[in-house]
Amino acid sequence: MQTKGQINVQTENIFPVIKKFLYSEHDIFIRELISNAVDATQKLKTLSTMGKFDGELGDLTIQVKVDKEAKTITVADRGIGMSAEEVDKYINQIAFSGATEFLEKYKSEDANIIGHFGLGFYSSFMVSDEVEIISKSYQPDAKAVRWTCNGSPDYTMEEVEKADRGTDIILHIADDEADFLSEPKIIELLHKYCRFLPIPIQCGEEIHHEKKKVEDSEKKEGEEKPEEKDIEVRTPRIINNTNPLWKQSPKDLKQEDYLKFYRELYPMNFEEPLFQIHLNVDYPFNLTGILYFPKVRNQMEIRKDRVQLYCNQVFITDQLEGIIPEFMMLLQGVIDSPDIPLNVSRSYLQSDANVKKISAHITKKVADKLEEIFKNDRAEFEKKWDDLKVFIEYGCATDEKFYDRAKSFILFKNLEGKYFTPEEYRQKIETLQKDKNDIVVHLYATNAEAQHVYIEAAKQKGYDVLLMDGFLDTHFINILEQKLEKTRFARVDADVIDKLIEKDEAMPSKLSDEESKNLKEAFEKYADKEQFMVEVANLSETELPIMITQNEFMRRWSDMQKLSGQQTFGPTDHYNLVVNGNHPLASKILEEKDDAKKEKLITQLIDLAKLSQNLLTGEKLSDFIKRSVDYIK
Repeated sequence: MQTKGQINVQTENIFPVIKKFLYSEHDIFIRELISNAVDATQKLKTLSTMGKFDGELGDLTIQVKVDKEAKTITVADRGIGMSAEEVDKYINQIAFSGATEFLEKYKSEDANIIGHFGLGFYSSFMVSDEVEIISKSYQPDAKAVRWTCNGSPDYTMEEVEKADRGTDIILHIADDEADFLSEPKIIELLHKYCRFLPIPIQCGEEIHHEKKKVEDSEKKEGEEKPEEKDIEVRTPRIINNTNPLWKQSPKDLKQEDYLKFYRELYPMNFEEPLFQIHLNVDYPFNLTGILYFPKVRNQMEIRKDRVQLYCNQVFITDQLEGIIPEFMMLLQGVIDSPDIPLNVSRSYLQSDANVKKISAHITKKVADKLEEIFKNDRAEFEKKWDDLKVFIEYGCATDEKFYDRAKSFILFKNLEGKYFTPEEYRQKIETLQKDKNDIVVHLYATNAEAQHVYIEAAKQKGYDVLLMDGFLDTHFINILEQKLEKTRFARVDADVIDKLIEKDEAMPSKLSDEESKNLKEAFEKYADKEQFMVEVANLSETELPIMITQNEFMRRWSDMQKLSGQQTFGPTDHYNLVVNGNHPLASKILEEKDDAKKEKLITQLIDLAKLSQNLLTGEKLSDFIKRSVDYIK
């Protein structure tokens, strides 16, 4: 007997709303239908475990079939099924969630039911002109029922024949959604959303070729045939891994298991991660997962291999803003929690107390792991530091609580390749590198080759120099200066060494005030005034006659602009041209009466200084080379 009716909704406009606004992406329908099929199968397994179903479970594989000719997609399960009354209750009354009711009824059991909202089925109307349900309950003597709807509130429901329990959902795909009538497309979506669901999912067959020995009976007399022949072998294509690693106990796993799973998650990433953290929390919230630390290079970029969020093994998103702190976007892996609240489409995350607790817990677990490695195997931690540095610095810069934990295992590396905690390094340098204001000055280089001249000047004073060539080091220095007491960082080429670490005693000048003024004016005449500010300094006569430096504050500002993607201009490109008034060449310039010779000498010295800072290019570099050859002749 066929019945007709209207779906119990508050407005006849519910289907346009579902089609346009309920879900962010139309392809979500495959996730929702498979999730419902998994729910139905899990329910049956739970009832069987409880002794409330004594039939044979048999093969529980969920079947997904694409029929391009018929323009249909079918999702079929052998789960709990539905009677006509249940179809009326769960389908005709929108948003009545069968999963929620089932969990409430059997909440003492580990039912592992995915669905929560009761709207998932209706996502099928985003891509379909008509949807059919053919379902038969697991109950003895149950009658099968067929329900159809064309996207209006009107439906038909009738009794039909169906050999086996379970539910078939048949989507009659709309013409403007015909892209979904491609088996490779559906396989792609199943891999995206369903590749770790707990019930096997089959879509089509895989074809491969095997060698088979040619039997004597296949050979004709006198005919030569090869010993082997190629045969085509077809096997069911199973989409998913039903027991992913994060659902397993860490004590049962080896390192090779974690590496194998990493390659399963990121098959196109051929570099192994540094290490991983296995999350397994059941109070005060449920959270499982595996977070991998990839090698983070000096150049940060938008990562496609992100941390993936699952809810009971259903993929939700890899856009995890608000779930994990920003700096942990550099990690890879999986987080799975049924306690992260989602909207009805499961597509967007909502901020609430649970989310904040989960985020704080993940931060703590990551900090615990890093601290454990540092304390238990410092040599191994130091080996990993260059790859971990960007992650830790980013964390310290964006998360105050992470900095409070990380400050015990932050490391500095000097030019000799030795590592120190901030406290250890302070003890190493404070006697020699404390300035007249009682500030301990941390000298650093960003490029040991390019800044070699300045590094040597520091070493001649007995000073130690750090190597800070990381992508975030400049920003991190600003943070450390706020956190570390009486500490200042200065790049070795930010000023002459005696001004970087000023002492009470000053180097006397060999020049009179008038001579210093004349020397300054002579260099200003030939230096680019828009790029350089000339100053005369009292340095050792063994030091260079002229150096180019850049103010530490202005250079950091320039670096920060570059880091944020802003264009640098104006004062950030301004340098100091420091003339050593005590160098013999200073006196020679002052004594030179021939203006042409004086100009040539000053120009040559300026160009030498510019060359040391990679500021001499193009035509000016060519002129310098020709002039240098003339000097040699």
